[in-house]
Amino acid sequence: MNFTKILAPLAIVVFTIGAWQAFQWAGIALAVGGVVMWVLLHFTRMVTILKKAAERPIGHVASAVMLHAKLRKNVSLMHVIAMTRSLGQLLSEKDTQPEIYTWTDNSESVVTCTFVNGKLAEWALVRPDPPNP
Repeated sequence: MNFTKILAPLAIVVFTIGAWQAFQWAGIALAVGGVVMWVLLHFTRMVTILKKAAERPIGHVASAVMLHAKLRKNVSLMHVIAMTRSLGQLLSEKDTQPEIYTWTDNSESVVTCTFVNGKLAEWALVRPDPPNP
């Protein structure tokens, strides 16, 4: 079970109740202002990440090996997009689970990531065979 989907709204409610008990309506205004600021910060971060990713080719990364080394289980798709500064090439059907994305670098190394409900479940690095001399 994902506790962050429960804890964030619960924290907002507790914060609002505490603000009400401390400052009445001024506290409610303070709590609403804080929640709006928190939402705006997350929205601004998302827009900044997607703006940077829009300027690069889809599915391209500077180094697939470095990306593979930096990946961790349960990071979000937005976090991976921020690391790669590129949208991944979608391999799975649109709007189906799991979502499979790939990123390729100049040496044709490929990182394939599988996301379940927006969280990284597994990933694999495939490097091309070296040319025979």
